[in-house]
Amino acid sequence: MAAGTRSTGGKRTVAFSRDQANVFFHVLTACNLRCRHCYIDPAQHGDRTLDADTAGRWLQLFAGPGKSPNLVLLGGEPTLHADLSGIVRRARALGYASVTIDTNGYLFHDILDRVDPGEVDFFSFSLDGAGAAVNDAIRGEGCHRRCTDGIRRAVKRGFGVSVIFTVSSINRHELAGMAPLLEDLGVERFFIQVIGLRGASARDAQADRLQVSRDQWLETVPPVAEDIAARGITVSYPKVFLEEGERFACAGRVADNYFVFPNGRVYRCPLCEDFPLHSLEIVDGRLIQRPPINEKDLFNLTIPEGCVMNRLVQPGNLAYLADGRPAWRIACCLLKEEIPPGDVLK
Repeated sequence: MAAGTRSTGGKRTVAFSRDQANVFFHVLTACNLRCRHCYIDPAQHGDRTLDADTAGRWLQLFAGPGKSPNLVLLGGEPTLHADLSGIVRRARALGYASVTIDTNGYLFHDILDRVDPGEVDFFSFSLDGAGAAVNDAIRGEGCHRRCTDGIRRAVKRGFGVSVIFTVSSINRHELAGMAPLLEDLGVERFFIQVIGLRGASARDAQADRLQVSRDQWLETVPPVAEDIAARGITVSYPKVFLEEGERFACAGRVADNYFVFPNGRVYRCPLCEDFPLHSLEIVDGRLIQRPPINEKDLFNLTIPEGCVMNRLVQPGNLAYLADGRPAWRIACCLLKEEIPPGDVLK
C-alpha cells in the first residue's frame, strides 16, 4: 500500500501512495464460522459466489498496462470457493504483483495442494486468542486447533504465513501471549487490527463494550508489537490515534484501495461497508462511478476529529475537552505502523 515511510526508532509509519494499488476481493460471502466480530453483512454485500470466469473479468478491471496491483482474496471464507486456485492463476496472468489469501484456517478444497508458493505470496490466518478458550469463544469451538494446524501445514509447504489478530475488550489480555505462539508456528508477519463497529459487531447488544479505549490500545499494542518484532516477525497495526502535530490524510483521497464485494459494490473505505455509500460499482462487467452522495463526497470533508467516517460510525473512539474540542484525532483506518523484524522501539 505504501512507498514512503516515516520512522521513529524502529517503528515506521507506512504512508499512502498511488504508486501501488491494492484490491481486496471478496469472491463470496459464505463462511463456515459465525465470528462475533464478522464484518460481512449479506444485506449490503450479497450472498453470491462469483464463478471463476466472472471473478477473472472483474479482476481485469483493476489490472492492465502499467498496473501491478496487490490482491487479497477474501470471503466469507475464500477457500470455500471450489475454483479459488483458478482465480489465483488468473490474477497472476493479469499481472497482479502479489496474491494473499485470507483464511480462517480450515483450508477447504485442499487449497494448499492446488496452488504453490510461486502463485500465493501469503496465506493470512485469523486467530483471536493465544489459546483455544478465548479464541474459540469468539470464532467457534475447535477453531484454534484447526487454524494452528493449518498454519503449520502452510509453513511446511513453503508458503509465506501471516496471522491477523483483531483486538477487542474480550481478548486484549491475550495479545501478549501471541508472541511465543507465533514464534513456535514459524509465522513471518503479524497484523494487529482494532475491532470496528461494523457488521456483526455493530449489531451486538454490547457493541460499545467490545471497543478498546485509547489508553488500553496504547498500553497494550505497541509493547506487544515490539516484543514480537524482536523475535524476528514483522508486525504492523493501525495508527488509530494521531499524535500531536501529525497531519490527517484520508486513503480514499490519496491512495488506490478497492474493496470489492460479490454483489458488485466497490468501496474505497472499509468503514463505509455497512452502508450503500460505495463510490464505484461493477455493472455489466464495467466499473462505473456512482452519483452523489457517496463515500467519495465524505472523504472531502475536513473535521477536527480527523476521520469523518470514524466520527459517523464509531464515535466511541473519541473524547472531547471541556471547550468542545476533540481530545485527540483519529487516523485513517488504513494508516499503519510497522516494525521490521528484529527492531526495537526507542
